[in-house]
Amino acid sequence: MLDEAVHALREWQHDDLPFQLHPGDLGWYWRFGAEATAAAVRTWRSDGRIVAVGLLDGADLLRFTIAPDARADEDLARRLADDICTPERGVLPAGTVYVESPRGTRFQELMFKRGWQSDEPWTPLRRDLGAPVADPGVRIEVIGADQAAVHAGVIRASFEKSTFTEERWHAMAAGSPYADARCLVAFDGEDAAAAVTVWSAGPGRPGLIEPMGVHHDHRGKGFGRAITVGAASALRELGSSSALVCTPSSNAGAVATYRAAGFDQLPEVHDQRR
Repeated sequence: MLDEAVHALREWQHDDLPFQLHPGDLGWYWRFGAEATAAAVRTWRSDGRIVAVGLLDGADLLRFTIAPDARADEDLARRLADDICTPERGVLPAGTVYVESPRGTRFQELMFKRGWQSDEPWTPLRRDLGAPVADPGVRIEVIGADQAAVHAGVIRASFEKSTFTEERWHAMAAGSPYADARCLVAFDGEDAAAAVTVWSAGPGRPGLIEPMGVHHDHRGKGFGRAITVGAASALRELGSSSALVCTPSSNAGAVATYRAAGFDQLPEVHDQRR
C-alpha cells in the first residue's frame, strides 16, 4: 500500500498545480520506519484507484492531497470531509486538529462550510530548473550511507527539537521514495555546516526540499543559500522540472534564504483548523 501511495503522489505532481503533499514528504517521514509510515498514511479509493492520500504528521495534523482530476468531485469531497471530521473513522482525533490540503478544491469549500477556519500562513517557493544552476561557491558533497552520521548531526544542530539520528537516516534511505532522493552537506573548511535532502518525483515533475538546515555554529555565512542552490542543482540532475519548498511565513529568515537562492515566492497557503 505504501509504494502504491508513493506512486500516486508522484503521478499527481505538476508545475501548474497548487503546492501539495509530495512523495518526498512520505520519504522524510520514513525515518521513523516503514511500519510507522504505513500507520500514518491514509488512502481513499474510487473504482479501485487511489484518489486521495493523507499523511498523519503527528497526532493532530493531516497533510493531504487529492488526484487532480477528482478535486471538483462532489461525492468524493463529501466522503473525505465526513471521514476527516468524524473521529471514530480513525483519520483525525477529536479536539483541535489541522488539515493541509491543496487550495481551490471542493473539499476545502466543504470544510469551511462545516466551520473549519484558516490557520497560520505558510509560504511556498519555487525555482524553475529549465536553465543550469550556478555554482554554489562552497564545497558540497553527496552523502552516502557511510556518512549518515554527518548529515544527521547537521540536521540535529539546525533544529532545536530534532530527533534525527544516524539510525533514522538509514531507515529513511531504506524507503522507496529515497531511490529518487539525495542528501547533501556543505562544508566550512572541514566542518559540516549545512545539510539538505532533496526528493525527485520523476523526470519532468517538481522536486521537493525537505529538510534544509544550517548548523547553529555556522549561521550568518551564506551556507543556507549555498546548500539551497546545491539542492536545486541536484534536483536538476535528477530530472526535476522545478524545486519546491514551503516554510512558515513567520520565518522571514528562511523565506529570504530561499529567495536569495533563486526561488520565487508563491501565494501564501493556509492549513484548515477545527
